[in-house]
Amino acid sequence: MSNIMRTIKIEKVVLGIGATGDNLEKGIKLLELITERKASRRTSAKRIPSLGVRPKLQVGAIVTIRKEPEKILKRMLSAIDNRLKTKQMSENNFSFGIKEYIEIPGMEFQRDIGIMGLDVTVVFKRTGRRVKLRKVKTGKVPKRQVITKEEIIKFMEDNFQTKF
Repeated sequence: MSNIMRTIKIEKVVLGIGATGDNLEKGIKLLELITERKASRRTSAKRIPSLGVRPKLQVGAIVTIRKEPEKILKRMLSAIDNRLKTKQMSENNFSFGIKEYIEIPGMEFQRDIGIMGLDVTVVFKRTGRRVKLRKVKTGKVPKRQVITKEEIIKFMEDNFQTKF
């Protein structure tokens, strides 16, 4: 019998695009086309003169998928041929990029969007993570609750047949 508290689950899948101005509007349209959900705009907090970024300038958009993240993750992984690199892994999550959205199965070229890529971040959790995040009676969570790179690699190989 395995320990229920040690099982790994996908908490969320976050799709994101970084852009400004007209490209941001195209990116938002693309995210909403892929996920059929409303995209959330992101604003900058700092001034970066070399990039032309100022505070409160809209610099990107994201969509977070918490219900049935496996379905969208399978689509996104098939766009990169189910191949990931170990350097894309981190504690509790991993990220990868899709160079062109037309590589995603079921997506056709949209003339008004053009060619555009996006980033995908997958966040993992174990049972008991809420103890650390909740506002009332916040508790400490031990280091063994962290999901290591090796555990993520094994989980992805077993459940999504990814290659590393």
